[in-house]
Amino acid sequence: MHYITPDLCDAYPELVQVVEPMFSNFGGRDSFGGEIVTIKCFEDNSRVKEQVESAGKGKVLVVDGGGSLRCALLGDMLAEKAAKNGWEGLVIYGCIRDVDVVAQTDLGVQALASHPKKSNRQGVGDLNVAVTFAGVTFRPGEYVYADNNGVITSPSPLKMPE
Repeated sequence: MHYITPDLCDAYPELVQVVEPMFSNFGGRDSFGGEIVTIKCFEDNSRVKEQVESAGKGKVLVVDGGGSLRCALLGDMLAEKAAKNGWEGLVIYGCIRDVDVVAQTDLGVQALASHPKKSNRQGVGDLNVAVTFAGVTFRPGEYVYADNNGVITSPSPLKMPE
């Protein structure tokens, strides 16, 4: 499904919240959207690895990495796993790496920046807790939509206007 966030904002002004503009599109999909699954972690992508190994059809993984610019929370191997398992995309409040490969992967990826260093895996992080960053609270079970215009959230699924 192709989403256009300005059209969704115009059609559902009472439902959408706009995430502060700080994310860049790194994935092979220019637009993506789906049900929110959250992870709260800091410089440890253990939970990200666990989630992308599970079925993700219709879902978007929202990762609150604390805005860290010191290491990557997603790389080519995890992105490929996410795509293979049907995830629509990831919104990462942190960095990714292997950007050239991720750009060729059938997956939406929005993140703050790229960083060549991998994270330390220590099994630390929380799954499906409300996370707040960029002026918005992301709640598991709600919805997120992203494209080159930005990222928005909604408490319920949105349909593209005709």
